[in-house]
Amino acid sequence: MSLAISPALRDALEAWASRLSGVEGLAENTVTAYRTDVAGFLAFLAMHHGGAAGMAGLARVTQSDMRAWMAHERERGVGARSLARALSSVRSFFRWAAEREGFDATAVLAARSPRFRRKLPRPLSVEGAREVLGTVGLQARGPWVAARDVAVVTLLYGCGLRISEALGLTGAALPLGEALRIRGKGGRERIVPLLPAARAAVGAYLRLCPYPPQADAPLFRGVRGGALGQRQVARVMEAARLQLGLPASATPHALRHSFATHLLASGGDLRSIQELLGHASLSTTQAYTGVDAARLMEAYEAAHPRA
Repeated sequence: MSLAISPALRDALEAWASRLSGVEGLAENTVTAYRTDVAGFLAFLAMHHGGAAGMAGLARVTQSDMRAWMAHERERGVGARSLARALSSVRSFFRWAAEREGFDATAVLAARSPRFRRKLPRPLSVEGAREVLGTVGLQARGPWVAARDVAVVTLLYGCGLRISEALGLTGAALPLGEALRIRGKGGRERIVPLLPAARAAVGAYLRLCPYPPQADAPLFRGVRGGALGQRQVARVMEAARLQLGLPASATPHALRHSFATHLLASGGDLRSIQELLGHASLSTTQAYTGVDAARLMEAYEAAHPRA
């Protein structure tokens, strides 16, 4: 990348990435992915035009350049979903650069994103979710590990947490009350009600866990005392679904998806579900729950009637 773009453009790229992290609060992995996307686009421009890309060249990007880049990416085997994300990253960078440098970025901002069908995890049935909660601890090596596994999956399904959010809890969350303060994607905080069943499951784990909780240490521990990993939870779910004969889509993430879907099907307020899940926009909740837009808008209108 250093040979493909000028030092000034490289500095601009880093300044934009710093803004994503510091001002917009995006997660480090997300910022890295966005930076990689834009760097790849700038490298293509250098190759396409036969010279290192510089700041002045940003204003000269045309619709033809955008079409050529997308065609190049598809020829490399980049899928529609990944290309759509890369285009979103490029648009974000050009929008920022155009405001700072005072040029017209219409050619980039107007580029049409490739269409793709969003893949969503299929929710478990209510009965299936209950069966998982009753099964995950059966293959554990000991009582405290079984209690730990039950506590984690209960938080995923009962509170709609992401697996990273559940495993990111520390001893500072104790003592447990009626709600949890969760820091989700982009550093956004939300308050999630803690159901009695979830509080009881975590309490049972804490009573049996041989590692005393510490404010600065992970709440959920591996057998050797380190942080419990996502792969370990995935294996627990895999064993449970094999025992129950559930499909491969019955993953830890599917429990969060099931939480949202079951809550909406029971007449839950769409805006409240959005807040519980920690989604930045209502459209994300619409896609996440996997129900049709008409059903979602009915729920929204019922929850927020017009004056």
